[in-house]
Amino acid sequence: MEAYLLDWANLLLRWLHVVTAIAWVGSSFYFVFLDSSLTPPQDADLKRQGATGELWAVHGGGFYHPVKYAVAPPQLPPHLHWFYWESYSTWMSGFALLCVTYLWNAQVYLIDPARVAFTPAGAVGAALAFLLGFWLLYDGICRLCNRLPAGMRGSGWLEAVGIGALVVLAAWLACQWFAGRAAFVLVGAAMATAMSANVLVWIIPGQRKVVAAIRAGQPPNPVHGLRGKQRSVHNTYFTLPVLVAMLSNHYSFAWSHPHHWLVLVLLMLVGALVRQFFVLRHGHRLGRNRHPWPWALAGVLLLLGLVIGLRPARVDTAHNATKLVANSAYDTKAERQKDHKNVFLIVEQRCTTCHGAQVQMKNLRLDTPAKVRQHAHAIYQQVVVQRLMPMNNATQITEAERAAIARWYESGAALPPAPQDAP
Repeated sequence: MEAYLLDWANLLLRWLHVVTAIAWVGSSFYFVFLDSSLTPPQDADLKRQGATGELWAVHGGGFYHPVKYAVAPPQLPPHLHWFYWESYSTWMSGFALLCVTYLWNAQVYLIDPARVAFTPAGAVGAALAFLLGFWLLYDGICRLCNRLPAGMRGSGWLEAVGIGALVVLAAWLACQWFAGRAAFVLVGAAMATAMSANVLVWIIPGQRKVVAAIRAGQPPNPVHGLRGKQRSVHNTYFTLPVLVAMLSNHYSFAWSHPHHWLVLVLLMLVGALVRQFFVLRHGHRLGRNRHPWPWALAGVLLLLGLVIGLRPARVDTAHNATKLVANSAYDTKAERQKDHKNVFLIVEQRCTTCHGAQVQMKNLRLDTPAKVRQHAHAIYQQVVVQRLMPMNNATQITEAERAAIARWYESGAALPPAPQDAP
C-alpha cells in the first residue's frame, strides 16, 4: 500500500510541478522577449512620464501596448501584479517531488555503494547540503562580482565564468557522491533552487523597496533594479540547462556513461547556447546586434557530437563461450524452456529483492516463472534496453545475464507459457 500511495503522490506532484514550471518559465521567457523587443516610445506624453520603452502586439483578437519605466512610473496604480508565486510554487512542488521520489527511498535512488557508501540519513543530509551549498556559493560569486570596479566587471563575462565553473564543479561532485540518475536531478534541483532564491532574496525584495520608496514620495534607489535584472538574466540562462538536467535522468545512456558528469555539463551547455540564440534573436530583429546564428550552430554541433560520442558499441551477435548473447535463436523447444528457467533464476536473484512476495515496488511481482513471462516486455525494456534496473545495479547483475534476458525475450518469451511454467 505504501508503494501505491507513493506512486500517486509522485504522479500528482509531478503534474503540479510541470504546470507551475510552465507558468514560471512562460512568464520569464515573455519578459525577456519584452525587454529585448522594446523600442523608444513615440508618444510625447509617455516620454514626459519617463517611459523608456514600449511594444505593440496583437494576440487573441486584441491589441496590447505594454510600456516600461526604467526606474518608476510617475504614479503607482492601485493594483500591481507581482510575479513570484510561479517561482515559489514551482520550487515547492519540485522539492516535494524530490522528497517523495529520491529522499524517501534514499537507499534505492540516492545511494550507489560503488561511489560513496552513505547511510540513508547521510545521503539525505548530503543531498540537502548540496542544494544549500550551491546557492550560497552562487550568491557569493554574484556578490563578489558586484563589489569589483566597473572596469573589471566588464559586460558580465567574469561572473559568467565563475558561475559556469561552479556548475561544472557541482556536476562533477554530484556524480562522485550520488547514483547517476539522482546526480543529474540534484544538479538541476540545485540550479533551480538558486533561481527561486534569486526571486525570493533579491528580485522581489528589491521591487518592494522601490514601490515603498515611490509611495513615500522618495526617489527609488536604482541599484535594486540593477540587481534584480542581473539575477533575472541568470535565471533565463539557467532555465534550459535545468530542464535538460531534470529530463535526462530518464535516459540511462546519459547518466550511466563512465564520464556522465561531463555528459551532463555538455548537455546543459547546449541549453545555454540555444537560450543565448533566442535572447539575441529578439535584438537582431530590431537591428541592435548581429544575427546570433553562430550560437545556435555551436549548440547544434555540440549536440551532434554528443549523439555520436554516446552511440552504443556494436554488439557481437555470435554465440560467446557461455552461449548467452542476444539475438540468437533457440534450436529446440527444450532449449527455450531451459533458458526460461535460467532467466527466472536470474530474475529471482537480481530482481525479487524489490519485486517479490514481501516487497512489491511499483506493484510488480516477479517471483514466479508465470509472472516473469507475464512481464517479459517490461523486464526486457528496463534491464536490457534502458538498463535502468536493477536500480544503480544494486544486485550486481552481469552483462552475460542481461544478454541471457535479451536472448530469451527476442526468441519468444512472450509466447503462451508451457504447463511447467505455471505458478
